[in-house]
Amino acid sequence: MDAQKQELQDLVIREIDLSRELKDEEILEVIDEILLSQSRNSYISMQDKRRLRKEIFNSIRRLDILQELIEDPTITEIMVNGAKHIFIEQNGTIRPWDKKFESEKKLEDVVQQMVSKSNRIINEASPIVDARLSDGSRVNIILPPVALEGPVVTIRKFPDNPITIKKLIEIGSVSEEAAGFLEKLVIAGYNIFVSGGTGSGKTTFLNALSNFIPGEERIITIEDSAELQIKTIPNLVKLEVRNANVEGKNAVTIRDLIKSSLRMRPDRIIVGEVRDAAAIDMLQAMNSGHDGSLSTGHANSTVDMLNRLETLVLMGADIPLMAVRKQIASAIDIIVHLGRLRDKSRKVLEISEILDCVDGEIEVNKLYVFKESGEEENGKVIGKLLKTNSELINLAKLSKAGIL
Repeated sequence: MDAQKQELQDLVIREIDLSRELKDEEILEVIDEILLSQSRNSYISMQDKRRLRKEIFNSIRRLDILQELIEDPTITEIMVNGAKHIFIEQNGTIRPWDKKFESEKKLEDVVQQMVSKSNRIINEASPIVDARLSDGSRVNIILPPVALEGPVVTIRKFPDNPITIKKLIEIGSVSEEAAGFLEKLVIAGYNIFVSGGTGSGKTTFLNALSNFIPGEERIITIEDSAELQIKTIPNLVKLEVRNANVEGKNAVTIRDLIKSSLRMRPDRIIVGEVRDAAAIDMLQAMNSGHDGSLSTGHANSTVDMLNRLETLVLMGADIPLMAVRKQIASAIDIIVHLGRLRDKSRKVLEISEILDCVDGEIEVNKLYVFKESGEEENGKVIGKLLKTNSELINLAKLSKAGIL
């Protein structure tokens, strides 16, 4: 059937007018005419016609065989390891997919289609790029010679409708009590940092927290590749990094955007993820009157996130370690740490208050901690996010907001 599809596709390409930009309907019309003509010579079932129509159209105008996966809402991750090996994550489980690209050249064409729509460039001289699809999915691409067995494409999909805190409570990612507590903190303008490992749900949780921001505020989001889906803020400015051009010039970095955002009269700044020296600019923004700012970062624990922030700041500024720690302690009020358990479920594992820097160390006040209580026969972890005996110490912002 692959040979039949290729033959029909070649006929369609010969028929369409490549000298002008065609509408989708025009291409579909040509495909229908070719299918009708071919079915007169050899029988093609209605089911196969529908399948061939879709596959040929996706190959010419969309992302070829990946389009089917992009359109499937149950698939959360697509991993392409060269033209012949594709894996998907579905319902928390990773498994191989039974389809493959007809050639490495076709995969390379799809890659170029992806990056061109995000105003990105990828080639042998610049073989790594982050991009996004029109539906907001995040894409990371690595080309040969860095990738030894052909182009590697990793697509992280996001739901059309952002997951809310209510949904996270329903699926057990966070307790209702902790969610209510975080809602008060967001409204009151506490600076909150969301940490966690890869795939732990940091962006999803940041989106959920953003729904608590009062609608009359002016929010500026800053991201490497725009992923946040904030729907509740009318006065929203979305900024995205621009990579350097082929001459290595005209890049616009996270640091540039944070500095510029301070002159845009924001009430809050949301930095999608801090992974480099931009950490110092984010901390300075939090310390300069933009209460209620949010950000995320990769780390294995709350303490690990604090240590990593120290390292990131020192990458961008030659200042004493003690000054860095005081800056972090002053800027960040709360760290919410997420994790992915062995049953693949994503949970809030810890909510901690960041206190002052005392005797050279940043004090951490654990407010909520996830406790396991067992495991079901199917491997599902049983546990709850429980409040500790410690109370929130920094009550000034809650009091100022009239929430106490």
